[in-house]
This record gives sequence, structure tokens and C-alpha cells, in this order.
Amino acid sequence: MSAAPDAEGYRDVVARIARAAQAAGRDPASVTLVAVSKQQPWEAIEPVLAAGQAVFGENRVQEAMARWEGRTEGLELRLIGPLQTNKAREAVTFFDVIESLDREKLARSLAEEGQKQGRAPRLYVQVNTGEEPQKAGIIPAEADAFIAACRGAYGLQVEGLMCIPPAEEPPGPHFALLRKIAERNGLARLSMGMSADFETAIRFGATSVRVGSAVFGARSPIPK
Repeated sequence: MSAAPDAEGYRDVVARIARAAQAAGRDPASVTLVAVSKQQPWEAIEPVLAAGQAVFGENRVQEAMARWEGRTEGLELRLIGPLQTNKAREAVTFFDVIESLDREKLARSLAEEGQKQGRAPRLYVQVNTGEEPQKAGIIPAEADAFIAACRGAYGLQVEGLMCIPPAEEPPGPHFALLRKIAERNGLARLSMGMSADFETAIRFGATSVRVGSAVFGARSPIPK
């Protein structure tokens, strides 16, 4: 009989975040842990919730709604995966933060839905720092103009930037690039760093880190 899931991984990540922040001369409270709950069974999430975690990240709108409907009181839910424009209505309704704003068509949809619903999730622009063709995000050279369009043409309040560095490259230069783009656009929030590199991200100024497997353990393979 296997042991019931516990929050050991979560507590370890919280301690590592605190150590990394202190080593960088930062207050650990300045770094938000986003526990990436996508594809996790509820029995793995429950102990982490019980241990005090209140911010969770999801990749897909429908999956998140199925998992969290009726359970969101006192929590912050972040959409960290790509968002299709036809899911903008549900995303604006359900999420507190959308971290994957990456094109004008989506900016227009989010602005329209925000006006209709009288609701404005906090927004992060996703920057494709490695300019990888298979990955979502605005390329760095177009980031300033896109942020300006989000603010000006669409009246969106952009809170920060998000990136996912190329898996095969050292993440530090990508985190430094994201911070530079944020600074020149007057943005104070940086969502960067995952299970393998969140301590490096904290050193480069991350204000939130998106950690899944280090918190919950490796996900079971999805049945085909």
C-alpha cells in the first residue's frame, strides 16, 4: 500500500525559496510561489493546500475549471499556459491572473471581455526570450511596442512579464533579458523560474516562480 501524498516537497520548495531570496539580499516574502497544479490529482493538491499554499497555476482553462470549481475561496488562480481567444470569456471569469498575453488579437479579446464582465484579471505579457518558433510569446524586439499597445490601444493594465527559457540553454541570460525589458517599461513583476531553475530566477529578480514537480512530485503519464 503506497503512502498518502504529503506536503514534504512543498515545504522543501518554500525553504529553498527563502534561502535563495536571502542569498540574493531579498525578503523571502517578495517571491510568490505559484504551485503548478496542472494534471495533478486532487489527493496530491489537498495536502499542499492544507499546508498553506494559496496560489496555483494551471495550463488549460477547461481543466482548471473542472478542478477548482467551488474550491476557489481564499485562493489565487493563475493561467500560465497559452490562451486561445475563444476561451477568453471563461479565462476572464475564472482566473485572477493571466500570464500568457502574447498577441494583439488576444489583447483585444481580453479587453472586450473585461469590459463586458466588469472584471480585470491581472495580466503578464509572455516574452519568448529564446525566440523559439514552437513556443508562445512576443519576441524581445517587439515587446516594448506590444506592451505600449496593450496599455494604449486596449486599455489593459499590464502587471509584469513572464518567460520560459529554452530548456537546453543556461537560464540566467534569459532572466536578465526579461528583467531589462520590464525595467524599461516600468514593470515591477517578473514571473520566471520553474522546478529546475527557480533559485537562479530569484537571483535575477523573479517576483513569482512557477513550480510543479518539485512541489507535487513527477506527474503520472497521461493515458493515451
